Amino acid sequence: MATIDIHDLSGKAVGTLELADEVFGAIHEDLLWEAVKHYRAAQRAGTHATKNRWRVSGSGKKLWKQKGTGRARIGSIRSPLWRHGGTVHGPQPRSYEYRFPRKKVLGALRSALAAKLSDGKLIVVNAFDVKEPKTQQFREALDNLKVDKTALLVEVANHGNRNLDLSSRNLDGVELVTSKDVHPYHLLRYDRVIFSQAAIEKLEASLKNSVSRRVRRVEEGEPKAEKKAARSPRTRGKKAAEVA
Repeated sequence: MATIDIHDLSGKAVGTLELADEVFGAIHEDLLWEAVKHYRAAQRAGTHATKNRWRVSGSGKKLWKQKGTGRARIGSIRSPLWRHGGTVHGPQPRSYEYRFPRKKVLGALRSALAAKLSDGKLIVVNAFDVKEPKTQQFREALDNLKVDKTALLVEVANHGNRNLDLSSRNLDGVELVTSKDVHPYHLLRYDRVIFSQAAIEKLEASLKNSVSRRVRRVEEGEPKAEKKAARSPRTRGKKAAEVA
């Protein structure tokens, strides 16, 4: 099992925490790419639109008679063939969201946590003990934790720490999310990830339960169970004859 130091907001190490190999072990880059692609597709507004020949402005009157003028036949000035006419097969408002299996999201979340741990950019604090809603004081706390770029703060849901919300919301490049709402996209977007001890323990327990038995056996190094050879129908017939 991997271990990580637990710090307080002054940057002092106050303990250690053991991390499960099932959660902070393997890194699957392909799964991370799929999760980020799905998240960004769901964030698209999809409000693009073009006007077809029925939506552009202009009269619908036939400009000249069908035959006898020597000119090309035309039915309306809103024809796509004409300037300022309608657009053919243009984009219309739609949703870019698609279904993504929940097991893949949880697997990508485990891979993102493992990647942050291997890069040394995962920080655990014993608690976000913010006594006053002061942005400058919280910035000093981040400096004590050696956070010089963007940071993601992860706290348990319904933490009730109003001072933490007020102190962090005005800092550029700092976002606060709950442990139940954290996504692989959040972990990869920010340079540092800061968990409270309660948040990472709760998230670790949830992700550990989501690991399949097959993956758990592979990560623990257990040998695969050998499949029994299927008997042919002739063999079963011979056995039945011998019994008779």
